[in-house]
Amino acid sequence: MLTTDRVAGAVLALLALVVVWESRKLPLGSLSNPGPAYMPVVLATLLLACGVALVIVGGRAGRLAAVDWSEWRHAVAILAVCAFAAGALERLGYRATITLALAFMLGVVEKRGVVFTVLFALALALGSFLLFDTLLRVVLPRGPLGL
Repeated sequence: MLTTDRVAGAVLALLALVVVWESRKLPLGSLSNPGPAYMPVVLATLLLACGVALVIVGGRAGRLAAVDWSEWRHAVAILAVCAFAAGALERLGYRATITLALAFMLGVVEKRGVVFTVLFALALALGSFLLFDTLLRVVLPRGPLGL
């Protein structure tokens, strides 16, 4: 019987196999000297184990045919924002992209107030930039103005 858990487990297992397949192009390395493919393969192996376990024990979940698709608009909006962020990150920079994406999600999708939306989007974008770029020294895209 197709249940939501079994379908989700199968999708996760398939994603893990794709990651392992794509990681074969990079050197794996060893435990003492890991290569660039080491962590993706380790994480994909764990994801594969969890996906297979979910397929095995997921028989008591709700049937896939009984899923209510009333939230499909939210799912499409989230996918569209992810596509926007992937395309705009290098062009607009981290802070502008994250601010716009969060503002859209909060203001349009979740219908929050304008003041809350603007303050939260700015605070999260600037705060996460400060944490990662400034404090942890993870280089994030700056955008056309170098900001």
